[in-house]
Amino acid sequence: MAKHPATKKSLGQHFLKDGNMIRKIADAIPAGPSDQVIEIGPGAGALTKMLAERFDDVTAIEIDNRMADFLEENIPQVKIIRQDVLKTDWEHIVKSEKPVHVVGNLPYYITSQILFGLLEHRSMLTSAILMMQKEVAERIVAEPHTKAYGILSVQTQLMSSPEILFDVAPQVFYPPPNVQSAVLKLTFNKGPLACTDENLKTVVRMAFNQRRKKLSNSLKGLTETLPVNMFDFSLRAEAFEPETFEKLTVQLERMGVLV
Repeated sequence: MAKHPATKKSLGQHFLKDGNMIRKIADAIPAGPSDQVIEIGPGAGALTKMLAERFDDVTAIEIDNRMADFLEENIPQVKIIRQDVLKTDWEHIVKSEKPVHVVGNLPYYITSQILFGLLEHRSMLTSAILMMQKEVAERIVAEPHTKAYGILSVQTQLMSSPEILFDVAPQVFYPPPNVQSAVLKLTFNKGPLACTDENLKTVVRMAFNQRRKKLSNSLKGLTETLPVNMFDFSLRAEAFEPETFEKLTVQLERMGVLV
């Protein structure tokens, strides 16, 4: 391809330059040739080019008009959506008649926001292969009773099956970032929660926003009406399994504390 525009630091752009790593990421996408593949932040299109060679239906969401122009000129078979991914109307993009797989090298400064957006629309999606800061990926797959376990862990594990596939060294990017990266796979196979997403978020965030306190304190105002001994609120948030947070939210809904 022709030489691409320069990277923009303000957009957190770090482009993949290593052919082996690009191939490894493409190989990780569990999609058939006719499935829909949606790439977040294609940048200069190093991965996009390989996706277009492997899959018949590729859409790329790119906020940088310079890069979008470059992609349209050099990989015309890919549909380019010129938009901020955080404002994307997934219902408009996703084709419901076929499996949908998301792939992306996520800007570090909005990784969590993008992740929560995907979880919100999980019923439309089959999988996501996401490159992110390794520390964030480790938080997503963290187990209870660990320092890394928190809001990201609970919500992601209840709404998908996450797994870290492999690490990515800074040297495979241009310019190289100052952090280690990892590729995370989300499989959207969990189905709907027994409670609403919004109420779950409320409970989990209240619990972990004061994670050093006992749940009886961090959730004060929510739990007083629950039957005694139904949950052990003498514990801290990190002691509750993701499924326990879901059960707690269901009970709070049944008691009318959360509607």
